Formats: sequence, structure tokens, C-alpha cells
Amino acid sequence: MPTITSVNVIDIRFPTSATLDGSDAMNPDGDYSAAYVVLETDDGDLAGYGLTFTIGRGNDLCVAAARQIGARLAGRDVDELAGDLGGLYREIMADSQMRWLGPEKGVVHLSAAGVLNAAWDLAARRAGKPLWRFVADMTPEELVAACDFRYLSDVLTPAEAVGMLARLAPTREERIAELAEHGYPAYTTSPGWLGYDDGKLRRLCREAVADGWTHVKLKVGANVEDDVRRLSIAREELGDRVLMIDANQVWDVPQAIEWVNRLAPYEPLWIEEPTSPDDVLGHAAIRKAIAPVGVATGEHCHNRVMFKQLLQAGAIDFCQIDSCRLASVNEIVPVLLMAAKFGVPVCPHAGGVGLCELVQHMAVVDYVCVSGSLEGRVLEYVDHLHEHFTDPVRIERGRYLLPGKPGYSARMHSESVDAYRYPDGHQWGG
Repeated sequence: MPTITSVNVIDIRFPTSATLDGSDAMNPDGDYSAAYVVLETDDGDLAGYGLTFTIGRGNDLCVAAARQIGARLAGRDVDELAGDLGGLYREIMADSQMRWLGPEKGVVHLSAAGVLNAAWDLAARRAGKPLWRFVADMTPEELVAACDFRYLSDVLTPAEAVGMLARLAPTREERIAELAEHGYPAYTTSPGWLGYDDGKLRRLCREAVADGWTHVKLKVGANVEDDVRRLSIAREELGDRVLMIDANQVWDVPQAIEWVNRLAPYEPLWIEEPTSPDDVLGHAAIRKAIAPVGVATGEHCHNRVMFKQLLQAGAIDFCQIDSCRLASVNEIVPVLLMAAKFGVPVCPHAGGVGLCELVQHMAVVDYVCVSGSLEGRVLEYVDHLHEHFTDPVRIERGRYLLPGKPGYSARMHSESVDAYRYPDGHQWGG
């Protein structure tokens, strides 16, 4: 019986601000970073890997919090832990002194996600399965027992969740076979970073078309005239392919309405994060005023309760879960279930280091176990930093290929960890 011997949390930072990869109206110069969690065991061939994503300064705060939260796992039996991941989640969330710093939001919740992601990765590796398959092989009752439905009973009860999962359980293998053959539909954000000049935007849009992408997203929100020009370039290159836009929270509600209506002639499918991520009623007002342009949000939606309110208020057309903002599978699955109940497609956020690797599994879980539908669903892809992972995402003609190796795909190459650990990695002058 393997035992967890140590919990290591490492500050990893990539200097993406140097090339403006990831630049947007709110975050012009981020350094994509991760609080990288490693659960070592006394079985030399078994460990668990997880992370939470930040954009540079403050990553050390998540590292410190993850160390505090993860310390309880040292000495635990791996099989007992894997058999009660819901119990581990509840134990972490029940720490009243840490909870006071949230509750269930901010640095503490991000850090809990990193630790829980590593625990789910460890459980899946122990079972010899990719994370999506590990979840898909759970019975509806087992999966619901692992999830957090607290504060959701006015919208979704555990019994109702079991019923939703049970209805799709007999046909799970059919959907898995479809994904194995065709992959999961995706969109690319890589051409659209706000710091790119017009020539680079045009070249990358042209390359995206050549590579088979049918959906492309552009960052907007710094200057409306610049946005009009950039969307015009993108529309020229994309033709009738689908275009989305993302403002990263920079606008007040009236400004969002005016700005998006100015860009509406370019027929964007959605505007992402048009205002404060906490403004439920503001999102609802924007959605009403800019139709048929849809509203998408969720990457900064800090817990399942916020998603519940967005769905109750009819505030969003697309639900964008994040594998590190929510507290791992335990909290993501209830959000997937609520979105399915409200008929809102889930289009996960993946703009960050390791997020594509993680969230591909949750998109598969949504289709195979929860919604049973690909209608209106596309998973974000950014073409940055995948080379640092031992099991990177695989993309062909604008679609994610089904992950096949055990775990949650979060393990980094040891050489990358040594090079980019902050502040003593050699890429940082250490």
C-alpha cells in the first residue's frame, strides 16, 4: 500500500511578458506561472502532480497557501485517499481558520485547487487511467459523493444529480468512441493577444485557417478604434469562420453595451468577461442589450455559488469553468450539472500554463457523463508552453485528441521545473 511521503509545492514562472503572449486589456504583461504541487510516495514510480495558475507576482502567496493546505496529506495511504476524494475535499474546506481567508475564494481557493488537482492526478495514476476515464468509470452515486453540493440545493440536489448522471451512464462508451475518432471541438486564442501588432494578427489568423481552426478569439477593450481595425483584419482572414471577443473585465456595464454594439457588425459569437466577474446582474443587463451577441464568463468565477447565480439570473450564454479557479473536480462537476440543467453550454477557459492540459479532461467529462452534447461547445486552446509537460495536449485540425496516458496531464518535465523555478531557476538568473 503506497503512502504519501512528502508534499512539495514549487513556484514556477515563465517570462511570457517579454513576448506579450497572454496580453489583454486588463493584464498587459503577465508572466504565466504556476504553484506546482507534487505528492511524492514511497513507491518510486507513483506520484501526484497538480497546479494552480497565476500570472506572476503573487504566485508565491499561492505556493505558501498550498503548502499549508497540502501538509495534511503527508503520511496518508494513497488507496484510502483515492477512495474518498470527496472526504479530502470536505476536510480541506472544513478548516475553519483557513476558510476565514475566503471563504471559498481567492488565494486559499486557488491553492486548494492545486492540492486537490494533485490528489485527483494521483488517484488516476494509481488506477492507471487518464483522469477523464477515472471519472467516467465512477458510478453516478460515487461521483456525486465526491462532489460539493452545499449551497446548491435550491437549484440542484445530490439526488437530482445522480438521476442526471444515471440517464447518460448507459451510453457513455458511445460518446467516448466518438471523441476517440473525431476529437473534441476547440477554438484558438493564440492569434488574438492584444499586444500583437496588426501584421502578426493577420499572419496568425491566416495560419489558424490553414491549420483547420474554425473558431478564433481576439482580445479587445483597450481602444475601440483599435478593436474595430483588428476585428476587420480578423474577419478578412477568417471569412465566415466563428469569431469571439474577450474584454477581460475592463468595462462598466453601460460601456460594455456601447462597445460591443460598436463591434457587433463583425458578428462575434460572444463577448467574454465584459465586466466585473462578480456582477451577476450586470452580466444579465449586458446580455439583454447586446443580443444576438452572446455573453460568456467564468474563468474568474470563484466558486460554484457564483455560477449558480449567473445561471439563475439568465446572465450567460456560455459557461466558462476553470480547472484551477474552482476547487478541482469536486466543485467543477456540480457546475457542469447546473449548466446542463439550465441548457447552457460549457466552454472551458484554458488561457494559461497547464490549463489546456487540465481542462481537456473536464470537457470530456461534461460530454461523456453530464451533458451528452457537443452543441455550442468549444474548448479554448492557446499554443504556449505545452513543451514543458510530459503529457501535453494534442491538437489536430482544430480539435483536441482524447488524452490517453494516466493522470490529469499536469506533470512537468524536471528540466523545466529546474529552469523556471522562481527565483533560483537558471531562466531567472539563478
